[in-house]
Amino acid sequence: MKEREGRGRVPVRTVGELPPAEELWRLTPKALLRALGLSARKGLSQSFLTDSYVVKDILAAAELAPEDEVLEVGPGLGVMTRELVKVVRRVVAVELDQKLAELLPTLVPAPERLEVVNADILEFDLASAFPGPYKVVANLPYHISSPLLRKLLTSEKKPTLLVIMVQKEVAERMVAKLGSTSLLSIMVQLYSRASLVREVPAAAFFPAPQVDSAVVKLEVYEQLPYGVDDPEAVLKVVAAGFSRRRKQIHNALSDSLWFPPGGVYEVLERAGIDPARRAQTLSLEEWATLYRTYQEARRGWQEKSE
Repeated sequence: MKEREGRGRVPVRTVGELPPAEELWRLTPKALLRALGLSARKGLSQSFLTDSYVVKDILAAAELAPEDEVLEVGPGLGVMTRELVKVVRRVVAVELDQKLAELLPTLVPAPERLEVVNADILEFDLASAFPGPYKVVANLPYHISSPLLRKLLTSEKKPTLLVIMVQKEVAERMVAKLGSTSLLSIMVQLYSRASLVREVPAAAFFPAPQVDSAVVKLEVYEQLPYGVDDPEAVLKVVAAGFSRRRKQIHNALSDSLWFPPGGVYEVLERAGIDPARRAQTLSLEEWATLYRTYQEARRGWQEKSE
């Protein structure tokens, strides 16, 4: 038996020293960690789901079919992976923890359907892993949920559907309605139809995190709404609007984007937006209109200056 350095020198079992897989599947995450000689790593936001009903709700929301391919991020002890491999053709599990990545194939009932990649998901090449369509089913590591969402939704090789667990606060921002939107909600809703599947209390994990969680379903659009053809350019205008969230929209925009004197009022008037409004009150359609109007106005200003 190997030993891992650190406080208390916790022993780590090698794959050959593990009990039979059938015995491991019956263990709770707490007991399984003990059997493996491991402990949760706070630096990787490791909290392992213990509630089987939550897993069932996630899988139901993902509408999985036998021909599906699935990306799972941070599979951990394989609580969800075990169920995924029973249903779909192929699961690609990206795990940053090397020890868990090594052990994962021994913790699932159909390892031939599982590909484990020991890597940082933010650096993972989605296109090479999935030549065809795929879905994302995952309990996202909370410390990277926002940048990971952006990577998945803006990637050239986007998933068709995401069913993901995130912090409850992040989930609420993702599905926010008019009056309480943010850059995150506009970004998510530009690329997908977002809906809340269910809330998940902290007690459903071991060790229990300090916050509650929620499961969100994102149905990725094949074609972006409102005629948007350059989403990243639209999001730059949105980011400018939210850069001074407490300010009126004309102040926020003029602080972050270039306008000639009086230009910001000209653009807002042509877009049909009251300059006294704030960013969180603008709909996705209004942001798309504002972007197009700003681009048209800029071309006109440049032509006049030539």
